[in-house]
Amino acid sequence: MSESIAIPHQSDPVKRARLRWRARRGLLENDLILTRFLDVNEESLTDEEVDAFSRLMELPDNTLMDLIMAKKQPEAEVDLPHVHALLLRLQTA
Repeated sequence: MSESIAIPHQSDPVKRARLRWRARRGLLENDLILTRFLDVNEESLTDEEVDAFSRLMELPDNTLMDLIMAKKQPEAEVDLPHVHALLLRLQTA
């Protein structure tokens, strides 16, 4: 029986392209913040940070902006330590 080995985000150009595509948002402010963050940090993101980023990309634009601007705290499925840590990085970027 063969085991499926997950390819890390940084080793898979398709995963990297998908992440960047998901960062394109309808709200221009989100789009600018996320794109600039990826421009600087994409190559150094860990798989855990990619997971946090992906979870944030599932949120509506206004909710995401409120989290990035620290107007709200993460709730429910995004209330995780690695999401909080990534939000801090986004807020200081």
